Amino acid sequence: MAHFAEINNSNVVTRVIVVSNADTSDASGTEKEYIGAAFCERLFGGTWKQTSYNSNFRKRYAGIGYEFWANLNTSAAISGAFVPSLQNTAHTSWTMNTSTCQWQSPLGDAPALTDAQVTAANTYIWLEHVYAGDSADPKTKGWVLI
Repeated sequence: MAHFAEINNSNVVTRVIVVSNADTSDASGTEKEYIGAAFCERLFGGTWKQTSYNSNFRKRYAGIGYEFWANLNTSAAISGAFVPSLQNTAHTSWTMNTSTCQWQSPLGDAPALTDAQVTAANTYIWLEHVYAGDSADPKTKGWVLI
């Protein structure tokens, strides 16, 4: 089975469907994205991109609300990547790491937890208002231990 994501004019995923391999393959039985996309377009209209349930290409499986970034060349065979929308978070200071296709805080990853913090079930969360309110130059606050 193959999976295809419909993207709207803003490149946002609006739905994800499963398509039979027979509807995505050429005469020799080789799966081709353009064949599956054309099949989806004939049935439903719209624009379709193949997504990998196992995240074997395009970095991750597409989810509704994810964005399709066509300019991210994630493999020689299939370009583009599905990324979670930054609009779905309150992390407006974060930027896209185009190598990993992950949103990244301006301070990098959360600090490592100590053994005592792990035992106490602590974790770090990002608080955008803490980062925005940091008057230091450069800013150093944003990750908060809870």
